[in-house]
Amino acid sequence: MAAPIDNQKSPIANVPRHVAIIMDGNGRWAQQRGLPRIKGHEQGAESVRAVLRAARQAGVKYLTLYAFSTENWIRPKDEVEGLMNLLAGFMDHYEGDLLKNKIRLRVMGQIERLPQKVQKKLTKLMEKSAKDYEYTLIVALSYGSRLEIADAARAIARKAAKGELDPETVNEETVAQHLYLPDVPDPELMIRTSGELRLSNFMLWQLSYAELYVTDVFWPDFREREFFQALEAFNRRGRRYGGIVTQ
Repeated sequence: MAAPIDNQKSPIANVPRHVAIIMDGNGRWAQQRGLPRIKGHEQGAESVRAVLRAARQAGVKYLTLYAFSTENWIRPKDEVEGLMNLLAGFMDHYEGDLLKNKIRLRVMGQIERLPQKVQKKLTKLMEKSAKDYEYTLIVALSYGSRLEIADAARAIARKAAKGELDPETVNEETVAQHLYLPDVPDPELMIRTSGELRLSNFMLWQLSYAELYVTDVFWPDFREREFFQALEAFNRRGRRYGGIVTQ
């Protein structure tokens, strides 16, 4: 049986309300060890659990994990199938932890493209976890930010064509309200593992003012210590939003 997620709080003073993570390096982690790529993803699932625990300790209210992009569908079929099975297994194994620790599950992306068994498990757990929660885990699945923005533009255009919306009134808030999860605050911190210096089509709109933290650590090796190091780095930064930080 999995150990319960620790409720102990973090001593970090300035904790971001929303942290987003690009979980990168699973395949390279496995290849360096002469293992099949899926083994890296399996080990990466343990990092998800560790980061969930650390985020709860720190008091992070929203945690978004980039699990599977729209571009990832072009990967080898066996790897995609393995990832989907891993996702289904994760929900089965950790459903109790999520509910016990009042963590709500939400998903953003093209859920309809996922296998039916995965869709059903996701829907069931999202419904169950929405009844009583203090924290929110968001998983980006079959997600692409450009597609999300295009979907928002189409939704706005349809309303304008029907006369429900004056095109002259469209502003940043209008676009934000038509994104996949408009009620979720923008991330204040974005973490990317494996040392890659790019956003990879991830939350391009929402990350406009996020602090970026990149580590060379591959995702399967990213655990509580690395997560708190990222929070400490965030804590040392001055967030100006185009203005001036006053001492």
